[in-house]
Amino acid sequence: MATGIPAGKSKAIFLTSGEEWASGKIADVYSRAEKERLSEMVELFAEAVSARDLRAGKYADVAREARFVFSTWGMPAITAEEIRELLPKVEAVFYAAGTVQGFGRPFLARGVRVVSAWAANALPVAEFTLAQVLLGLKRTWWHARELREKGGPEAWRAMGVTGAYGSTVALISLGMIGRRVAELLRPFDVKVIAYEPFGGDVEGVERVSLEECFLRGDVVSLHAPNLPTTRKMVTGAHLAAMKPYATFINTARGAIVDAEGMFEVLRRRPDLTAVVDVADPTEPPPAGSPFYTLANLVLTPHIAGSMGNEVERMAAYMVDECGRLLRGEPLKYEVSLGMLETMA
Repeated sequence: MATGIPAGKSKAIFLTSGEEWASGKIADVYSRAEKERLSEMVELFAEAVSARDLRAGKYADVAREARFVFSTWGMPAITAEEIRELLPKVEAVFYAAGTVQGFGRPFLARGVRVVSAWAANALPVAEFTLAQVLLGLKRTWWHARELREKGGPEAWRAMGVTGAYGSTVALISLGMIGRRVAELLRPFDVKVIAYEPFGGDVEGVERVSLEECFLRGDVVSLHAPNLPTTRKMVTGAHLAAMKPYATFINTARGAIVDAEGMFEVLRRRPDLTAVVDVADPTEPPPAGSPFYTLANLVLTPHIAGSMGNEVERMAAYMVDECGRLLRGEPLKYEVSLGMLETMA
């Protein structure tokens, strides 16, 4: 069967930081099936090359001939000079995870193409968000807390339930994840509004200010990238302006929210619920943090993104992209220097 792939296979390596957890991620993300599919396209070096080994020249012959680099969480930051010396023939990096902010610029500056599975990672985040939006519109976490704390039939009451008919869901940012959430909400009878700081419209979504999102949203869901211009963009004043019994969801990054301001508002407004999958300044937060102790803050340990079997989707996207590149077809998920200015 003709594939368009050259008979002389290009060489490829897996690259990792070398930390034990990072090396394990290569095995988790790139399943046997995806490695076999990739091996049909390229000459794949069996071992994951660590940044330490790369710099020590342990696999120098392999690295210097590598045309493609594959990685995932734990991709090391390498300077442009190191790329020139240690990976002189590399043409593309295929990153089976989301953001490339930590390593992408030196490769792009050298003219190396960088491809990310951010679109694959966006899917479970959007699905998690949809679930939390629907739970929020039923005030699920508030009612569960009431029943648990009161521990008796007097807590068996429905308070402030809006439901998923005629309610308003506000999205902060319409990047890949925000757009996907908007798509998932289309079958529901809800009004979707959004604040988009970087431009771009989505059909059926009303563009509003950041302040309006918090004033009008029965549920407000944050999807902005973590950039210098967005850090602490969401303040206590925004949260204090929310409707009675409203829900705030953060599956983006903790740094985008003024955590102390959020804590102060949640203490004053027990009717509000915050569902946060991320924390700032550290993950996990230190023992005793309000992230753990506030009754109306639901904390999950950064599980919205790809987990379990979902991580294999990211590898599948990158293997697909490698095939497109080898066949001379346009890439779907290539990242440019310009994109790094506005994406996570």
